[in-house]
Amino acid sequence: MPRAASIEAKLLETFTPSHLEVTNESDGHNVPRGSETHFRVLVVAEKFAGVSAVQRHRLVFDALRAELDSGLHALAVTARTPTEWQANGNVLPSPPCAGGSAK
Repeated sequence: MPRAASIEAKLLETFTPSHLEVTNESDGHNVPRGSETHFRVLVVAEKFAGVSAVQRHRLVFDALRAELDSGLHALAVTARTPTEWQANGNVLPSPPCAGGSAK
């Protein structure tokens, strides 16, 4: 199973999110074409209510431990409750990568 699909399946199963985005950002880094090494995830779930930002990240990293242990190099996590997500207008911009020699 491609890594993106595995990440999505595990986050869906673990958090039952109301909104989920899994973005492969590998092409913006110095890795071979078609790599699945750098991802950004946005998880909106009630399970984050009353949980600190650090603990939310830990929960996501725990859910994706197998991917992190098998070649996933970078994982940017945004974890929000539905109320927090709606308060921000359901938008979370991602700035382009400015580093590395991929440019």
